[in-house]
Amino acid sequence: MKRARGFTLLELLVAIVVAGVMVGIVSLSIGGFDRSLRFEAERLAQLLALAREEAQLRGAPIRFEADDESYRFSVWRERRWRPLTDDRDLRARRWEQPTEFGIERGDGRREIEFGLDQVDAPFVLRLRRNGEEVAIAANGLGLFEVLR
Repeated sequence: MKRARGFTLLELLVAIVVAGVMVGIVSLSIGGFDRSLRFEAERLAQLLALAREEAQLRGAPIRFEADDESYRFSVWRERRWRPLTDDRDLRARRWEQPTEFGIERGDGRREIEFGLDQVDAPFVLRLRRNGEEVAIAANGLGLFEVLR
């Protein structure tokens, strides 16, 4: 019997993996965008979604607070805001580098709070560092999207 010519499935998979690695390397080397800022925005978007869910589970409002050096989540307990210390995910964190932030809301408020309601006010949280900016848009229904 004559053997058919062509590539085996394994050879095709290896070629695809090599091509994927090359594309990844090229995409990382192009552009000067601050990837650590994008990474922090992605993490913060996930933490905001978690804080929203946690507020509903705890039955107590949770607030996001930040300055140029760090950010933290606080819970409304005993008639005042207290830092969340019993939650390893929503613990206080430092920015990798000093980071400016701004909040845009339709209702004009300057803080982000999650309560018992299923619908929150939409907002855009902007993070700025080293001339770069990334935004986190919240639709008020629990979707947090990182925009460049």
